[in-house]
Amino acid sequence: MVRRQLPKPNEVFELVQFKRPELNLKKRRLDAALTTYDLRRVAKRRTPRAAFDYTDGAAEAELSMRRSRQAFEDIEWHPDILTPAPHVDASTTILGAPSALPFGIAPTGFTRLMHTEGEVAGAGAAGRAGIPFTLSTLGTTSIEDVKAANPHGRNWFQLYVMRDRQISYDLVNRAAAAGFDTLMFTVDAPVAGYRIRDVRNGFSIPPSLTLRTVVDALPRPWWWIDFLTTPKLEFASLSATGGTVGELLNSAMDPTISYDDLRIVREMWPGKIVVKGVQTVADAVKLIDQGVDGIVLSNHGGRQLDRAPVPFQLLPQVVREVGHHATVMVDTGIMNGADIVAAVALGAKFTLVGRAYLYGLMAGGQEGVERMIAILRTEIHRTMALLGVSTLDELQPRHVTQLSRTTPLSPATAMHRDSS
Repeated sequence: MVRRQLPKPNEVFELVQFKRPELNLKKRRLDAALTTYDLRRVAKRRTPRAAFDYTDGAAEAELSMRRSRQAFEDIEWHPDILTPAPHVDASTTILGAPSALPFGIAPTGFTRLMHTEGEVAGAGAAGRAGIPFTLSTLGTTSIEDVKAANPHGRNWFQLYVMRDRQISYDLVNRAAAAGFDTLMFTVDAPVAGYRIRDVRNGFSIPPSLTLRTVVDALPRPWWWIDFLTTPKLEFASLSATGGTVGELLNSAMDPTISYDDLRIVREMWPGKIVVKGVQTVADAVKLIDQGVDGIVLSNHGGRQLDRAPVPFQLLPQVVREVGHHATVMVDTGIMNGADIVAAVALGAKFTLVGRAYLYGLMAGGQEGVERMIAILRTEIHRTMALLGVSTLDELQPRHVTQLSRTTPLSPATAMHRDSS
């Protein structure tokens, strides 16, 4: 029998610990976000539907996006035991310079539409964290203003080759003059993908005030106040901003882009050049002969060709073929620091996060981006410690097994099924 007694006041007081209330509403909601999916929920509450769906959505049935995220979840870890890792170091060297973490911020278009701080917030947060920031050709902050926001950090520039080649060439020269150290030559968007959410929302740049957008804005007045009381939405490369997103993209993209364009830009650019949007092993091999410094396995966040290859699943094959000749990076689907650790274990030298960054931005501007980085950093460190590794170099393919729900059929198997 357990002897019962009246609680002693001094013992009760020891259990009661009052936490000072946080009066800053932004800090309170960001502190309460423990994952990037928490940031996504905050972002959805605070952002008009059309702008949120532009960030959150993907092409057509959105299969590529879902499969890419699922691929990171469908892994199995194999931790090392009795290998102490009391001090985890997740820093790395990428394209000849340091990064405090094995990920950078991916290029995103129309960013000030998600939050008025836009790329300035992203570049500032990246600079404070010691990781690279990538400005998109379709960014809403100029090359020079991004440099001012991140004067001592690493800035990369993502290039679309436009129908008017001189516009692209001028951007290359401006980025070089501003001290950007890496150029991302993007090859997976010769035309605009069909993003059904944007069509249904009537999403345009700049946003149009219709009855639907007004009704949607009523519970989010702060977004419209910010939008209407800050400088006009402008783009790094487009002089005309009217029309739907698809119309804008189609006016800027050029389906005739070729290896000749890559050679011209390679000759112009003084720094490192990376080809973004590689989706086959054969193309990865071919690019090595073009003198590129690296490749990014990417299906554009699932925003271009739906049912495209899943970059994370493609990673081991590409690393085996070209990993000794060029820097292999990966994006699309990364929502957790463990995703980044898995990619590094399978041979990626670096990763890029896009939607996770924008969820943080929509949730709280630069502070939201910093919260996103802090969440991923904590997840990376914890995963590495639990695997028994102290540095990224200690991560090996043996630490992770990729599980597959979508096993490709071999050509022979496919032919047999067709004949039966």
